[in-house]
Amino acid sequence: MVPPLDRIFRRHVHLDFHTSEQLDNIGGAFSRENFQEALKLAHLDGITVFAKCHHSWCYYPTQVGQPHPHLQCDLLGEQIAAAHAVGVRIPIYITVGWSATDAETHPEWLARNRDGSPMLTNYDLAAGPDDKKPICSWKVLCPTGSYFDHLVALTAEIAERYEVDGLFYDICMHGPCYCDNCRALMAAEGLDPDQAADAQRANVLRWTRFMDACNIALHARHPLASVFYNGNAGLNTDPSIWERMTHFELEDLPTTWGGYDKLPLRAKFFSRQGKPLCSMSGKFHTMWGEFGGFKHPDAMKLEGATMIAFGTGASFGDQVHPDGAMDLATYRNIGQALAYVEQLEPLGFHGAVSASNLGLWLCGDNAHDQGVANLLLETQTDFDVVGPEVDLAGCQTIVLPGGRCLTAADAARLASWSAAGGALLVLGESGLLPGGAEFVLPLGARYLGGPAYELDYTHLSGPLASELPDAPFLNYEAALRCEVTGGEALGAVYEPYFNRTYGHYCSHQNTPYRRTPAAHPAAVRLGRTIFLPHALGKLYYLHGARVHRQLFANALAQLHTAPRLQVTMPSAGRVNLLYQAECRRYVAHLLYGPPLQRGRCSVIEDLVPLHDVPVTVRLPQPVRAATLQPQGTALPFTTVDGATRVVVPRVECHQAVVFDLG
Repeated sequence: MVPPLDRIFRRHVHLDFHTSEQLDNIGGAFSRENFQEALKLAHLDGITVFAKCHHSWCYYPTQVGQPHPHLQCDLLGEQIAAAHAVGVRIPIYITVGWSATDAETHPEWLARNRDGSPMLTNYDLAAGPDDKKPICSWKVLCPTGSYFDHLVALTAEIAERYEVDGLFYDICMHGPCYCDNCRALMAAEGLDPDQAADAQRANVLRWTRFMDACNIALHARHPLASVFYNGNAGLNTDPSIWERMTHFELEDLPTTWGGYDKLPLRAKFFSRQGKPLCSMSGKFHTMWGEFGGFKHPDAMKLEGATMIAFGTGASFGDQVHPDGAMDLATYRNIGQALAYVEQLEPLGFHGAVSASNLGLWLCGDNAHDQGVANLLLETQTDFDVVGPEVDLAGCQTIVLPGGRCLTAADAARLASWSAAGGALLVLGESGLLPGGAEFVLPLGARYLGGPAYELDYTHLSGPLASELPDAPFLNYEAALRCEVTGGEALGAVYEPYFNRTYGHYCSHQNTPYRRTPAAHPAAVRLGRTIFLPHALGKLYYLHGARVHRQLFANALAQLHTAPRLQVTMPSAGRVNLLYQAECRRYVAHLLYGPPLQRGRCSVIEDLVPLHDVPVTVRLPQPVRAATLQPQGTALPFTTVDGATRVVVPRVECHQAVVFDLG
């Protein structure tokens, strides 16, 4: 289910409108002229507006749902007509999992925990009406039974009344659920609610059945309409759910939801799913539900450029005032970012795929996966995401991130690929099968078991010691233990005298190391494979020690000797190389905007320019021309032994370099 690319927005606003019944004059200040001026100021080709919100109210004259008690007009219909008149697509929002009035009037619609209690998000059932309410505080509903019927009927009503470009269903991620309907579903399918795997299977079934019914109701009238079920763009989501969506909207909100390095990994992963992508940030300082919050246009420009650089469309969240009047200051700000995005669209959104020859094999544990992604991003090491279904022929090097992530078939495939010349960097437990007690990859070592202590220390030798202290440095979690059997040990582990307990402790934090190295090594090399028994990705994700990044970079440099893209920038620099087959060109995107932690937010404030940035690409065909884009300026280049080198005069926020193959 993939609509034409031009049906998926590239410059978009998601316009929140969760509006209490305690407010009046809802939509009373809406005007077509004001709405259209906002769309134009922001350079939009799409804007999502609301049919039904988290308060359960609808913003059109519905016969299925409940119109907001103070609604002054068919706000949804007016917004659709205004947007279509200026050529802007306008997907329609419907809440699913959070719907406050429905939760109170239909307790039978509530999702239930295993003990029968209501499923809640930051909600205190004992709170009184004057108690302070936390942010994002809702009861959770389950789309089964009569609530299923309600949502499908609402979908059909909207599809019949309006020219629908697409539907956006929100809060579709909770589960498993143990309400009466879900327990009946499990019984009918022969699933045991006491078995976690069976309960999760039922969870997938309830969502896919709901999605199928809504998709049928929508596409019976609007076969080209897009549809997305928000909450299901997780790396571990069941792929059968993805089949029922036309595209992905990656709701990352970098200021408060995982930072500025969350998007690159997710964009690379979801680009493998064969559907268009749109990334989502916000115009607000923190997150959804913030009235009057403003992010600086420089930050939105960097975020928009990052979205295009990693092959996605750009979307910014906003929340309109209950009276329906658009805040034009907001749309001027958004427009400064999306005007630049509009120039960049041909360099990323259209038919672009990752061109890296380094693959990161995900294990499904965010600390390992995101940690290794951070190590790669901060060293300007371009990478792609690989896995069991991905052709490995284009990879020179593969990194296994630290968690147990292989099947026996995966291990055999990787071993064969490695024997044919591929380079393999294996971290932590990635060389072990789930539940296994021996390595399933040729690592030059024999597995002895897990760590004997909570933490330990590393002292490297040879090429892995470059730029590292000539002394043992601390690892906040210890390495697994192994014995070298055919490889070469490249470093030593030093263990502490004891674990820290009330009975045995030393100083404020960790116990010092013994002077004699442990029997198990800190690194093993066998040919073009290096095994690092510490889970460096997880260590870096949790603790951010530069020594761990340096060790990772040193090991990778021994293996990944001919990267497709090589750039020298400070650690806050980000790079991505895309290939556009139709244009026969590669596009190197360079980004620089160090985020600063201010309170609970990551803030982009100082877009300091970098000068004379060296860029080297090793491409399968000769380069005919190099240009700076979007400026269109020719760039001198040299090619020696298949490596094409340019020097980018200036990188301020973002710069693209296009390498045409002719």
